[in-house]
Amino acid sequence: MRTEYFPDGTVIDNWFYDTSVPSLSDMGRQYSFSSYGIKNDGTLQTSEIQALIDQCALQGGGVIVAEGGTYHTGALFFPGSVNLYICKDAVLKGSDDISDYPLCTTRIEGQTCTYFPALINVDSADGFILAGEGTIDGSGERFWREFWLRRQWNPECTNKDGQRPRLLYISRSNDVLIAGITFQNAAFWTTHIYRCRHVKYIGCRMLSPHEGVKGPSTDAIDIDACTDVLVKNCYMAVNDDAVALKGGKGPWADTDPDNGPNERIMIEDCEYGFVHGCLTFGSESVHSRNIILRRITVSTGYNLLWMKFRPDTPQCYEYVLMEDIRGKTANFLNINPWKQFFDLQGRTDLPVSQGRHIVIRNCRFECDAFFNVKQDDAHYQLSDLVMEDLSVRASDISFDPSFISHFRSDRILLEQKEGTEFPDAVTTL
Repeated sequence: MRTEYFPDGTVIDNWFYDTSVPSLSDMGRQYSFSSYGIKNDGTLQTSEIQALIDQCALQGGGVIVAEGGTYHTGALFFPGSVNLYICKDAVLKGSDDISDYPLCTTRIEGQTCTYFPALINVDSADGFILAGEGTIDGSGERFWREFWLRRQWNPECTNKDGQRPRLLYISRSNDVLIAGITFQNAAFWTTHIYRCRHVKYIGCRMLSPHEGVKGPSTDAIDIDACTDVLVKNCYMAVNDDAVALKGGKGPWADTDPDNGPNERIMIEDCEYGFVHGCLTFGSESVHSRNIILRRITVSTGYNLLWMKFRPDTPQCYEYVLMEDIRGKTANFLNINPWKQFFDLQGRTDLPVSQGRHIVIRNCRFECDAFFNVKQDDAHYQLSDLVMEDLSVRASDISFDPSFISHFRSDRILLEQKEGTEFPDAVTTL
């Protein structure tokens, strides 16, 4: 195997090339739903499932097994040593009543605060495995309808005002594997990892509707202050970002010990249905470095690469590689200020943010706008952008990178096309 490197020259560790998934028999002693009286008759089984999880932990750990059928539950909490396997034709279906998600201290939207837990919560559980061919369903439609009604009543309401649970939240855990699972109909973010190291998503599906009753802010994968993350052979089609890099927000976000950088993130060999951003930096991100997006196909959406620069948060996005990408979105490259719920909190000396060392190469793409990049020297500076071997067909092929320091391009073919396909491309949450 030839040696590969992250954009800053760091060797890509062999860990990123091991995509093996253990069989159920290799995951420890099995605690199956059917053997312990967990019912799939439509009644809420939260306390029964949690008791089984706790029993498994007390007896030294193992794997909770959900067999065929639909099991209704509220929030569940997994300690270290307890894994979860969802068999084919099994569905773990979340309650659509927010009272089944008891308030707790958690991480949400770049802050550690009191909020609602996810359906599946995993904390300080090194070696945790979530695998199988089954489904985790968030029963999101009731939450979505309530959110849109609330937004109609108060256009300034935030995501947190909507009081919705995420589908999966994993925090402070290392050597995590998430494999084969279909995550669908999340009420809020689909999966969220925080302060984790060595996390793999292998062959998963993340789904939520972008038509009809839309699933608001149902990001497929939110990576929050994590290092060494692999997303491989996944399918993502959600009504928000596919992979969003988070890590904190606010005028002093870079000094808050609860925040942190994302480093060494690789997204490869994935397929995208409709998404708002295939790879999104921010808006709750302080520092993201050594990010690779490669060998992906995109059916439709708003942005291929989206860098949100918050004028109220110090941010640095650097050493990014995007290559071997095919498909279409509204914007090929979108770099703009992001002022949603802007609040400087009285700070007057906020440093200028940076976007630098970005390479985009070997892409064949169709879009409305090729270069939706705004100069805003007072808030952020862009430098060391390389674009090469691109063939892009776009309605808007205007292209002026003169304000970007050390910009370089080679073999860029831009073809004009008629009309636009994404009239609501600027609409987001």
